Amino acid sequence: MFTGLVEAVGKVITVEPHEAGAGARLTLEAPFVEPVGASVAINGVCLTVQSVHDHQMQFEMVAETLRRTNLGMLQPGDLVNLERPLTPTSRLGGHFVQGHVDTTAELTALQQEGNGRILWFRLDDRQYLRYIVPKGSIAVDGISLTVVEVNAEGFSVWIIPHTWQATNLHTRQIGDKVNIETDILARYVARLMEFREV
Repeated sequence: MFTGLVEAVGKVITVEPHEAGAGARLTLEAPFVEPVGASVAINGVCLTVQSVHDHQMQFEMVAETLRRTNLGMLQPGDLVNLERPLTPTSRLGGHFVQGHVDTTAELTALQQEGNGRILWFRLDDRQYLRYIVPKGSIAVDGISLTVVEVNAEGFSVWIIPHTWQATNLHTRQIGDKVNIETDILARYVARLMEFREV
């Protein structure tokens, strides 16, 4: 479990696909190194450390991860958001983020207004729109953000200067894909409603 408060930005060293679509190996350089077996959220995707060398960590990604997230699109030199999991004494400054990405979205608009920036995203799988509400929580590339507006295709968020600089958002361009994890509470409520007695 994570909070969506990005701790650091790491750099992609390599993404090595395995044969016949059988996943890939991701190597990152990071300001912190976790032990083998530990979980790390990378652009909001919970992965397990497979090996460690100096300031580098390696992760194995299965085919489902590559299909559902933007991790398969990473190139050497790309920056990724990193967060370690919650501990029993952690402060919850963002919202509950599982690291289980629902879908990806395309950045369709980016506008500066005053000291902030407004970003619009179009969901690649629109079925997840039902879990997104104005003033609700959402994780974009693992960043806990507040939804501002929702339309038939996607949603907008406002970004403060700290978030812009402390995450990989400042590298994003129109057309880039980001990982989206909707609020877990919204998903559970919707699922329970499907089975309610009429």
